[in-house]
Amino acid sequence: MTVLVTGAAGFIGAYTCRALAARGEAVVGLDNFNDYYAPQLKRDRVAALCPDVDIRALELTDRAGLAALFDEHRPERVVHLAAQAGVRYSLDNPHAYVDSNLAGFVNVLELCRHRGVAHLVYASSSSVYGDSATPPFSEDQRVDRPRSLYAATKAANELMAYTYAHLYRLPATGLRFFTVYGPWGRPDMAPVLFSRAVLAGRPIRVFNHGRMRRDFTHIDDIVAGVLGALDCAFDAPAADAAVAPVPHRLFNLGNHTAVELERFIAVIERAAGRPAQKRYEPLQPGDMVETMADTARAHAAFGFDPAITIEAALPEVVQWCRAYFGDRA
Repeated sequence: MTVLVTGAAGFIGAYTCRALAARGEAVVGLDNFNDYYAPQLKRDRVAALCPDVDIRALELTDRAGLAALFDEHRPERVVHLAAQAGVRYSLDNPHAYVDSNLAGFVNVLELCRHRGVAHLVYASSSSVYGDSATPPFSEDQRVDRPRSLYAATKAANELMAYTYAHLYRLPATGLRFFTVYGPWGRPDMAPVLFSRAVLAGRPIRVFNHGRMRRDFTHIDDIVAGVLGALDCAFDAPAADAAVAPVPHRLFNLGNHTAVELERFIAVIERAAGRPAQKRYEPLQPGDMVETMADTARAHAAFGFDPAITIEAALPEVVQWCRAYFGDRA
């Protein structure tokens, strides 16, 4: 069965393509290789992780191009990870989020509906919890008070997918990712951003004066969750269509542990062999003070059990930054 992975040159996307190909799946990918961060990093990531996967350069807003790709490969399952990412970037570039995360998502939903896709797995975000929920965040908590446009588009994606599942019986699973880290990670995220700065002796901006806690989840645990959700069958539909459950689910994918920002920085310092130059600043608009996932639902559904700690795996990120960026760190 062919699996289409959107955002295939992204951090989670490239690792997901590698894992799917490693278990013998036929995989095709798409990515727009935009310049939100260096496109060369995306190309290098693909070359290192999934060089044999066919990844097309394509925009989610290109309806004709998307339709042609679906018609060429007839994917039976879709892992939709493509989106305009970044909380703070959404404050200055809102139209990029509307185009990719809203209009682009409708295009994917329509093709999944009309081409008979058996299962759509799509990326949501822990950002949807905003000001409505209290840690540990569970999928049953409210998500109607987002702190950024990015978070609002991800909450909208969940409603849109539910609607298609309800109206057209399109099986859809949304994954609320918490902060993901590992080698080849996004350079705008704290794990790589801080590692590069400490290695280069540059100051790091520590928001909310360091009083922040994050659920850091290693990429290997995240990919195990993506594949677990993709493989997890929906309950058999009821004989009476009027009472059949809507084939839509939401799962948190996090490490179910909140890590203090100062502890996180300390691990980077030890791995880099030098102290961080910290510049303490107020909380930034759109940021959340604490994230922490309740992963009981994912554990019950497909055995999701993340166990990788930052002490064990964050040094790999520092080492990768030193090897990949070198003097550009």
